[in-house]
Amino acid sequence: MPTAVASTEMFADPPDVALFPEEELLVARAVDKRRREFTTARACARSALARLGVEPAPILTGERGAPGWPPGVVGSITHCAGYRAAAVAPARAVLTVGVDAEPDDPLPDGVLAVISLPGERGRLADLAGAAPGVNWDRLLFCAKEATYKAWFPVARRWLGFEDADVTIDSANGTFLASLLVPAPAPLARLSGRWLARDGLILTAITVPASPGTDLQGSSSNAAWPT
Repeated sequence: MPTAVASTEMFADPPDVALFPEEELLVARAVDKRRREFTTARACARSALARLGVEPAPILTGERGAPGWPPGVVGSITHCAGYRAAAVAPARAVLTVGVDAEPDDPLPDGVLAVISLPGERGRLADLAGAAPGVNWDRLLFCAKEATYKAWFPVARRWLGFEDADVTIDSANGTFLASLLVPAPAPLARLSGRWLARDGLILTAITVPASPGTDLQGSSSNAAWPT
């Protein structure tokens, strides 16, 4: 992440994390797994916000489940089994952030055909042959999730899996998402970074703010259905 971005990650759910009453309402009927994910992710978000000098406050959910960041802040939240994280930044420095985490396991049967383009599947086969130690299908999914999270707060429009063509570079830990739909100029080609380690896959996209850029919302934690 660039220096303008503050992030916090946790690999377990601390037992003493408290939610604001407004947040409690959001998970009042949630199963234990969902409640733990939500609570620890909010703790990560407040820790990251504190590094920007932002006082603790409820982080509620908005359109498509997006976390509602304080004014002047953009960010993204992610969680999967054994991992929770949040990344935030001042909107004056960063236009949008998208982060995602996934277990480094193969995608369930049938999912790859839904989330990928034919060209992407061909490139995945090449990656698997050259570097079989990573579940490249899951990495592609993770990269597309980060792409959506970076896209939505600016474009405020749905983005299907078929609307982004992702190329993964195995040598330097980067990927490029080329949007196949009309997109605001900063989002037409999104560069990201990836990491596969300790049973996890992480992806992150950060788009710097530029003069005259109109940021329309705060970052989303929504995901494509699978």
